Parts: sequence; structure tokens; C-alpha cells
Amino acid sequence: MTAPQPQPLAPEAPLPHRKTIREWLVPLSTRTTLRAFVLLLLDFGLLSAAMAGVVGLASAWAKLACGLTAGFVTGRLFIIGHDACHQSLTPHRRLNKWLGRIAFLPSLTPYSLWDAGHNVVHHGFTNLKGVDFVWAPLTRAEYQALSPVQRWLDRAYRSGWAPGLYYLIEIWWKKMFFPSTGQMPSRRNIFLWDNLLVAAFGLAWSGALVAAAVLTEQPVWLMLLMGMVIPYMFWCSMIGFVVYVHHTHVKVSWHDDRAAWQKAQPFVSTTVHLTFPWRIGALMHHIMEHTAHHVDMSIPLYRLQQAQGKLEELLPGRIVIQPFSWRWYFGTARSCKLYDFAQRCWTDYSGRPTSTPVALPTAA
Repeated sequence: MTAPQPQPLAPEAPLPHRKTIREWLVPLSTRTTLRAFVLLLLDFGLLSAAMAGVVGLASAWAKLACGLTAGFVTGRLFIIGHDACHQSLTPHRRLNKWLGRIAFLPSLTPYSLWDAGHNVVHHGFTNLKGVDFVWAPLTRAEYQALSPVQRWLDRAYRSGWAPGLYYLIEIWWKKMFFPSTGQMPSRRNIFLWDNLLVAAFGLAWSGALVAAAVLTEQPVWLMLLMGMVIPYMFWCSMIGFVVYVHHTHVKVSWHDDRAAWQKAQPFVSTTVHLTFPWRIGALMHHIMEHTAHHVDMSIPLYRLQQAQGKLEELLPGRIVIQPFSWRWYFGTARSCKLYDFAQRCWTDYSGRPTSTPVALPTAA
């Protein structure tokens, strides 16, 4: 006997338990090893072609275009590694770990430290102040307690112009690349080995570019700039932007009370589905279908679009769906500076509310 199909939930009905919602998506959580290898080989092929252009093309503008392309493809590879780190890329746990490490190399991401910060902390406690550290907003009191330099940095991060600077300093440098005990109190041997792996890859990458410059009689500085610095800065800007728009919106709440956070069903209410024209989302391996990913991390990237559509069909009005525009993005950056946890709304740097409080949904 076929199980009854779930029906769309009325807007006033209590939100089902996460386990129930995940059951809706079970048919979309199957993974295939062949598809994972095809995606990985395709993107490494694209990255190799872009780097060949950096070395082989004479025009500085052509080299720049190839460097920017390499940065974008680095982001695509990272998304594949992100799936592997969630064990959603292939059905094989050990294979996922190695494919994830390989896919993470161009972005210089230590696999085990990303796993700890992203899978355990961010996904386990999304938008819970004091635990989830990714783009966590300050209160007015916290902002006023900062030094002038720290205030300047916070304003730069939240200006809309510098998401890459935020990722480079606050996430990669502080929390992933040989982090201090203050940033990562836990000390595990695998953290060190993964850092040594990405450091060795970075040295090999820069060494290969220097050798290519010497062999082709090109300036070393130009080769390093176009072949390493620009791709890496583009990648940092890409990941900083993506993570920012996933969880920052005037309709998305942050919480400082764990009970209220749990009641809010944060896997649905704290994520944004950002939509793009011209299949841009597909070019980013559907990472913007983010609600589905937070509901069930086992869904592979090549099924996220279907899973997101299923959720939006069954949970009408519950998911924040935002068509992308630069006007919306910079409007969000102007509105979402600080957070008032008492009023449960975003504020500007003067403490003036810039959003209306988001009511807690009733849980089933």
C-alpha cells in the first residue's frame, strides 16, 4: 500500500517536527559516486584551463579574466567539498572525506576544521548568538565596547562591499588556518595535518606559478597576482557573500535564548532562498537552495533544487524567498547592522530599528 503523499501546510498550522519534514525529502537524498567524480573532474578541468590562460595569454586583461574565472571555479569546487564534508556527495564515508579534502585544496580550506566550525557549530546552532559565529550580529552595547579599529572593521564587513574581507579575517585566518587556542580550544592532530596539507598545496601552487613565470619570461609578481592573489580574493568574496545572504535578511531572526531559538524551528526560519535569473544558481551548484540544505544536509547538491521546490510547495509562506538584486542586497546591508535581542529586530548603528520583529512560529 502506497503511503499517503503529504499535503501543503496551512499558514496557521503548527510547523511539523524536523524529522517529519525530512521524511518528505527522503527520495531526494540518494547519492551516486559516478556523478560526484564527473562534477569534480569537470571543475578541476575548468580550473586547469583558467590557470593555463593565466600563464599562456599575453594580455593583462585576459590574464585577469582567467584569474577571476579561476576564483569562481574555486568556489564551485568548494561547494563540492562542502557536500563531501556533509557526507552527501557519495554513499561512501571514507571516499567523501578524501574527495572533500581534494576539492577544498584550491580554496586552502582545512577539511577537519571546516567540519567542526560548519557542520557542528553552524548547522547545529544556526543563528544562535554565542554559539553560531558566522556573520553573528553585535548588539549596540557590544559595538560600543569595540576599539575604533574594530568598529571600522565591523562597518566595512557590513557595508555590502567587503564580505570577502570578513571571510578572510574572521573565518579563514582566525578559525581555520592554524587557529589559536582562543579561537579553537579543541586540539586534534587531524587539525594540524589538514592545515599542513593546505599550506603545502599553497606553497606548491605559488612555486608552480613562479616557475611558469621564469620559464615564459614573464614578471613573477604579475603571475602570482593573476594566478593566486586574484583567484583567492575572488573566492573569499564569493564565499563571504554567499554565507551572508544565506542568513541575513530583515525577515530572518537571530536568537540569544536557546528555548526561543528551538521553538523557532531554526532550520526553516533562519535561512534564505535567494533566487537568480539565467540559471546563475545552477552555476553555483544550487548552493542557494539553502533551506532544503539546512532541513536535510544529506541531500546532494544535484538534488537540492528539487528538494527546495518540494519544501516551498508543502510549506507555503514559511520560507523566506528573495529574488536577488543589487538594490535588495545593499538595502539589506544598510538595514542589518546590529541586532536588538530584546525587541527581536535589526537596527542601524545608532540602535534605531530597521525591521519589524519576526514572530515565533508555533511548533507542533
